[in-house]
This record gives sequence, C-alpha cells and structure tokens, in this order.
Amino acid sequence: MLQSPTPKKRRRGRLFRFSSALVVLLAVAGYLVVQYVTGGRGGPGCKVVSGKDDGQAYEFSQEQTMNAATIAAVGTGRGMPERAVTIALATALQESQLVNIEHGDLDSLGLFQQRPSQGWGTKKEILDPTYAAGVFYEHLAKVNDYQQLPLTVAAQRVQRSGYPEAYAKHEPEATLLSAALTGQAAATLTCQGLPDTTRANTGPDAVRAALVRDFGRTVLKETGAEVTGDGSATKAKAKSTPSPSASATGGSSTVTLPVRSGSTRTGWQLAHWAVANSSVLHIERVSYAGREWSAGSADDPWHATATKASGGVRIVTERQAGPK
Repeated sequence: MLQSPTPKKRRRGRLFRFSSALVVLLAVAGYLVVQYVTGGRGGPGCKVVSGKDDGQAYEFSQEQTMNAATIAAVGTGRGMPERAVTIALATALQESQLVNIEHGDLDSLGLFQQRPSQGWGTKKEILDPTYAAGVFYEHLAKVNDYQQLPLTVAAQRVQRSGYPEAYAKHEPEATLLSAALTGQAAATLTCQGLPDTTRANTGPDAVRAALVRDFGRTVLKETGAEVTGDGSATKAKAKSTPSPSASATGGSSTVTLPVRSGSTRTGWQLAHWAVANSSVLHIERVSYAGREWSAGSADDPWHATATKASGGVRIVTERQAGPK
C-alpha cells in the first residue's frame, strides 16, 4: 500500500514547482525586455555615430532605423527643421522604441502611441509610419516657439503624456539620429543590411516607391524607368526636372538619385535613408561623394571609393525576380 507523502515532502514539491514556474516567467520576461529594447527583430543591426569624433554612438535594430529614417524624411519633406526631427525621434523612442506596435495604453497605437479616440486618425492610418510622422509634425508646428523650448516640453505639448519628463532621456540618441538622417552629419550611419526574406518588393521600382512614400512626390519625381532582364541599358521617359534613373548589370540594378550642386546635405540624407532601408529593399551598396557603404556589417565604416565621386547618390539593389 502506497503511503501518502509527508507534509515536509509536499512543501518541498510545491516549492520546487513554484521555483520552476518563477524561472520560466523570468526567462520570458527577459526575452520580452530584450525584444522591446532591440526593436524586436534580430537585435542591433545598425549603428549611428557622432560626426564630431567624440566617440558617442548608439545601436538600433534595422526595423528601428528604418522607422527613424521615415520620420526624418517626412519631416524634411514638410520643410521642418532638424530640431523638429530630433523632437519627433525622441518622442517615438520613448513611446514605442521606434517599433510600429499595434497596442499600447487604452487605444494607443504605432510609433507615437497615437489614439484614434483622440482624433489622431483611424487605426489603419496611425499604423502607417508615414502618416503617423506627418500628423505628429502637424501638431508640433502649432506649438509656439517649439525650437526654443526644451525637448521634453515641446514633445509634451503634442503628446500630453502622463510621464512628460521621460522624453528628455532620449535626446542624446535622437540628436545623433537626426544629424545623420537629415544629412547634417556625413557617413555616420551604418547597417548590416542583411536581406529581409519576408519582404517581396525589391529592385529599383520598390526603391523609388519607398522614396516617394517617405519624402513625397514634390521632392522626388517617379520616373518611367524600366530595368530589363538582359542587363541592357534602361530606357526612361524624359522629364523636365531631375529624377531617379536606373540601369541594370548582371543580377543587380543601380538607382541613381540626382543631387544638385551644393546640396550635399540632401545627398547624405538620401544615402543614409538607403542604408536604413537596405534590409527591406535588399540594397547591396550605396555610394555618394566619393564614399561607399556595403551590406555586411554595421561595424564597417563608409570607405573611400576608387571611382570618381559623382553628383548623385547611387543605390545598388537586387533586381526583383520576374515570373518563372
């Protein structure tokens, strides 16, 4: 006949089960914290450094950096100054860690945790990073003298957060991101650029569509350029204004973005934007002003190229495969 376990053994069993459950919970919590801090997909894959050679640097996931590039592009496309972009980036870092999340406090959503019930837009609109950034800038522009205000004050007048002081801690990293993604600091953003195999849209058409989406049609005009499968020269419709052109060689295509003389800041913004989007758009190389970035490692700096610097940003991307 089996004997019932003694009270001491029962307590020991309960303690063991409790300890095991606690270990599992702590492991899950740790995983979720890492996913939140690193952007949720693959951990840090990009690095932004100071243009002042002071050793300051921050790491972000490719997803975070891509969202940051969209925020910066929307801001400059609206004619907003670099300070506005810094405020927007610090706000998104605090609200979502630059991850386009579909949840939050009450009905808060997206990069800026905007609420449909508070008139920020529909759920679908708010989850569109381009729209979310645009409506943030729309409200920021209405804040009197926001460029002279402390960042946390300017952000709070837009967000109406319950923790207004929290924005201040993100100002250093937002400042470096803003300097790179507005083109103020040259060759300061690098990414691993590992291709995102979950995304199907690649090639020059996808690059141009993404540029127009983020910067707007008034900044970059869509072209009728077409890349042929045999690697021959691309034919493009004539335009009265400079526009992106494309050519094909082997398994890659090159999109060239014309940059007017004296507009190096614009050139570096476009170049850094391409690096930030390198994973999703399968971009292999980006070159501008005699410097080149290649996909592979976020630790590799922009290096001098052997070819003569041109007046445009050159983006080398995989051609999208045609139907089999």
